[in-house]
Amino acid sequence: MRVLVAEDEPVLARMLGTGLRREGMAVDVVLDGEAARDLTELTDYDVLVLDRDLPGVHGDTLCRSLVASGARTRILMLTAAGTLHDRVRGLGLGADDYLCKPFEFPELVARVQALGRRIAPVTPPHLRRAGITLDTVRHRAERDGRTLSLTAKEFGVLRVLMEADGGVVSAEELLERVWDAHADPFTGAIRVTMSRLRGKLGTPDPIRTLPGTGYALC
Repeated sequence: MRVLVAEDEPVLARMLGTGLRREGMAVDVVLDGEAARDLTELTDYDVLVLDRDLPGVHGDTLCRSLVASGARTRILMLTAAGTLHDRVRGLGLGADDYLCKPFEFPELVARVQALGRRIAPVTPPHLRRAGITLDTVRHRAERDGRTLSLTAKEFGVLRVLMEADGGVVSAEELLERVWDAHADPFTGAIRVTMSRLRGKLGTPDPIRTLPGTGYALC
């Protein structure tokens, strides 16, 4: 899942970015409305975690314009104002959900995941292929009954390959769905992650490399 966090409190923004990445999401973080607006024009995010009181471009303005553009991005609005009137107004702007500060991080994660499921194709809780079983709810993986200890990136790559059900997944799609805006396509991050994933999956190697095209799971 690709997430943008737009929050002007640096400590909170950093905490949200780090925490959501640990949940296996590709997360970009910005501290003002102008940066958030620019990134939403360039990237098709699944979820925007939006602080309502952003400097530069106000969160209300950004929410309204994003909804008017027809973007598929779901919006979780954050605010310190927690009255019923504030919540109704925020949802009236087009936000999909509303969370008042202070909040518990597990609740934010659950809400982001729920919003992401609204736009993503329905994925079975367990994916199976080539002797591999992927538990998408508990983030667990096995091959032929052997538990696989995967990093968040390795799990994300494997999930994308298994969801493709044998179809070819390009390097660009992997960068878009598993990494974030700071990922440099020339660093070899995909190649390194793929090599480590293959090592953990063992033999026979279930991943095919199609030069110039991408990767596929046998």
